Amino acid sequence: MTRPTNRNLLRIGHRGAAGHAPENTLAALELAIKLGVDMVEFDVRRSADGALVLLHDDLVDRTTNGEGRIENLSLRVLRELDAGGGERILLLEEALACLNGKAGAMIELKVRGIAADVCAKVKAAEFQGTVIYASFFHEELLPVRRLIGDAFTLALIEDVPIPYTAFATDAQATHVGVALDAVTPSLVKAFQEQGIKVFVYTVDEPEDIARMKQLGVDGIISNFPDRI
Repeated sequence: MTRPTNRNLLRIGHRGAAGHAPENTLAALELAIKLGVDMVEFDVRRSADGALVLLHDDLVDRTTNGEGRIENLSLRVLRELDAGGGERILLLEEALACLNGKAGAMIELKVRGIAADVCAKVKAAEFQGTVIYASFFHEELLPVRRLIGDAFTLALIEDVPIPYTAFATDAQATHVGVALDAVTPSLVKAFQEQGIKVFVYTVDEPEDIARMKQLGVDGIISNFPDRI
């Protein structure tokens, strides 16, 4: 039996709108808003001097004109780097200010031990909109739930888990983020029957977008959110 398309499907820009602008930059976030996304996904790490900044990799080499591990570089050094097209590496508070009242924020915690500080930044921003805290480190989601009892948290996975839902319930996750290659109808059904929403990443091709819609997933994360 064909499952109905989810009419409440969320359109989520991956690292802003990374298919069109340098990822995790102000330009990418602003373009995602312009494209009408429901949420923007971005990655957060900590600099050598404790600043929370947007960067996916543990090295700055791929996305900037610099070199080295972000944990060894100060904010001053990071701010001098070109993150693509003259863009600079953003602070978490700058990203929140950009999105506030315009789109939701899906904040991926890329390293352990930053959950409390990220939550504090969100609170200080008086953020107006949905916030989802996400991580591959599922234990990082537990302090979020302790600090914010009604927080939305998303456990990221790359492979099909056995049993399907145990890791998400152990992490007290309200959402799961599943890699495109791992999505099956039974996986989506199992999570949704437990009241856990299913987001899929990273879905860029039109045929894959159509297939995810047909499966009835709750959110699609894409570098090209305008295609959803």
